[in-house]
Amino acid sequence: MRGLEQRFDRRLVERSGKAGVEPTDAGRLLYKESKILLARFRTLEQRLREPSGRMTGTVHVATVYSVGLHALPPYVKQFLREYPEVAIQVEYSRTDRVYGACASGAIDLGIVAFPQRRPRLEVILLKNDELVLVVSPEHRLARRRSVPVSALDGEAFVAFDRAVPTRRAVDRILRDHGANVRIATEFDNVETIKRSVEAGLGVSIVPEDTVRNEVRAGTLAAVGFTDGPFTRPVGIIHRKGRELSPPARAFAELLKRGMGAT
Repeated sequence: MRGLEQRFDRRLVERSGKAGVEPTDAGRLLYKESKILLARFRTLEQRLREPSGRMTGTVHVATVYSVGLHALPPYVKQFLREYPEVAIQVEYSRTDRVYGACASGAIDLGIVAFPQRRPRLEVILLKNDELVLVVSPEHRLARRRSVPVSALDGEAFVAFDRAVPTRRAVDRILRDHGANVRIATEFDNVETIKRSVEAGLGVSIVPEDTVRNEVRAGTLAAVGFTDGPFTRPVGIIHRKGRELSPPARAFAELLKRGMGAT
């Protein structure tokens, strides 16, 4: 680090005994741009090796928690079996950070819910997740197979954070069907939401595949909607105009095949 500071004649980190080190503005800039340069170098290296017939290199993926923890693992395992010389680095992050990393070129692929078409990004739709009501096993609706959305009127509700696209979709469903819920608490990830519902803090609406283990274990109950189904789209985003490396293309194709994309 000191060598880099001497090279650029700029302080890159602030050093203090108790607080450790913190990057300066110049340090943050160096870190951000270096990630892009390294990603481009890896792509170049992989393209140069492609004629040899060997699939090598690293696929850098950023994804939201609900997709990364529940939908992605079997495809990562399958890909690594098929391409043992390729590494996959998966980062779990908030939606806005996935978009930022993808637009900057710091990652190869982003996987998000409600993917938005933006000027610098391409979108590949993968699947639609069904949204279900989740309640604690002791809740009055726990034994119902399905209910109207209006049955949630007046309920305490455990919501996604307002910055999460799924929150906006859920708010619209509740509003369109006349269900005025009481927001008990808000979280930016589905895992904390599930734990809160298990604890009886309220009910919630989440993707069905994120609660299969809890329903099987009996710690949560999932209930459908008579006025549904309601779904959330899931898709891949990648930087427009940037040629994907062979491993990144192969992983994207595996996801498309496995998740039923057309």
